[in-house]
Amino acid sequence: MFPREIRKRIGAVGAVLVVAAGAAAVAVPSEAQASTLSMRGADVSTLQRAVELGAKYYTAAGAVADPLDILKSAGVNYVRLRVWNNPRSGYNNAAKVLAYAKTVKAKGFKLLVDFHYSDTWADPGKQAKPAAWSSHGISALTTDVYDYTYGVCNSLKAQGTTPDSVQIGNEINVGMLWNDGKVVNNDFTDLSLLLKAGYNATKACNSSTQVVIHTANSDSDAHARWFYDGIRARGVAWDVTALSYYCNWHGTMANMTSVVADMISRYGKPAILAETAAPFTLNNADGTGNSINTACSGYAATWNGQGAAFTAVQNAAKAGGAVGVFYWEPTWTAVPGNGWDPANIASSGDGWDNMAVFNWTNVFNGAVKWIS
Repeated sequence: MFPREIRKRIGAVGAVLVVAAGAAAVAVPSEAQASTLSMRGADVSTLQRAVELGAKYYTAAGAVADPLDILKSAGVNYVRLRVWNNPRSGYNNAAKVLAYAKTVKAKGFKLLVDFHYSDTWADPGKQAKPAAWSSHGISALTTDVYDYTYGVCNSLKAQGTTPDSVQIGNEINVGMLWNDGKVVNNDFTDLSLLLKAGYNATKACNSSTQVVIHTANSDSDAHARWFYDGIRARGVAWDVTALSYYCNWHGTMANMTSVVADMISRYGKPAILAETAAPFTLNNADGTGNSINTACSGYAATWNGQGAAFTAVQNAAKAGGAVGVFYWEPTWTAVPGNGWDPANIASSGDGWDNMAVFNWTNVFNGAVKWIS
């Protein structure tokens, strides 16, 4: 996810979105049935740093509380943590993730580890190799992915925090570890080698850990099919199909319902939204501009509007048959020193302060609920 440069892409609408009295009801495509959201997730990758800096979080009633407990009370049962290979700030390297995994698991959450295979943000617009792998070709990179994935997973397992799921790459719409693992001229060969290495490493570490493959392709069946057909044709195995959905970039909720249903029907695997979010304001809390500056259609950028939009996204995903929805960085408020740039974390700001589910004084938005 953030920060990214994304062109808005228009996908075909495969279901009907009905908006009435500020609430959304999504028609269920004939090939899908409404599901139960068993993976009610939150990516809190920046929370460890915020807490270490002394940030306090408050319930909707204004009482100081552990932010993970607040999220759990709102319905969260699954935590997602990204891991970068060697970020300059140290956050979120393997050592930091190992430490925070203990906190997460002690609270009773399941754990999804999101491998970016980079020293910084990996998303549809950039997938830079870690500096330590910069001169490696595809053969060496395949070994790198296996060894690194196995090493992190096995270290988590050894300390009693075995990941329940792992992502092999983050929003890898056209591949990862560019340029070697980039899909060029519809050739998925090298990317498939990397994905197989990640899958095999995960299963060697713990056979019951789910392997997730994640793109941001909730915008259209055509884009999603191009990617997942491409890796399937090369023999890539995975357990869960994951998409990102942001209304500002990926079209209507009705269309997302259709794409989710198509993914489940086409590949016979559970599907989740690994990322989503909605704004509670369009104002900005610090010197770094907001990543998102518009609200979802039909939902105001207000406290209640954020809650209603998130509920609508969850219902739309359920209508397509999804089994999980993860809110991206609900705790990333504008805490000084917890900036977006891993090369300058102390001085850079937060472009997500209007998208968190805590306001600028770190009070929780009680209108936000994770639903089953």
